[in-house]
Amino acid sequence: MTSLVLASGDFQVGDSTLSVSYFLILAAALFVMGAIGALVRRNPLVILICIELMLNACNLTLVAFARELQNLEGQLFALMTMVVAAAEAVVGLAILVDIFRVRDVDDIDDLSELRG
Repeated sequence: MTSLVLASGDFQVGDSTLSVSYFLILAAALFVMGAIGALVRRNPLVILICIELMLNACNLTLVAFARELQNLEGQLFALMTMVVAAAEAVVGLAILVDIFRVRDVDDIDDLSELRG
């Protein structure tokens, strides 16, 4: 199966054409799922994963608009966002590992309480 990018920024796969709006709807759905997951869940690791999901939704939006406008700057910003997301994951996981070593907590609310 071959894919072709049209001059208008649409993406053609076989006989069907996907416009940018499909990618934006997908990005919006991913962002909403990540935001709901970050607000509802109490596990710090799941919250970090939900934040990564929201960053990936932003990347999809940047790449979709870069494709629509025939401009590479959106893809460059998406690459920079991936670098920031990787750094955030490393620092966040390091902090979580250190917290789990010192304290035995599984809930975010337990981290806000001081030890006596």
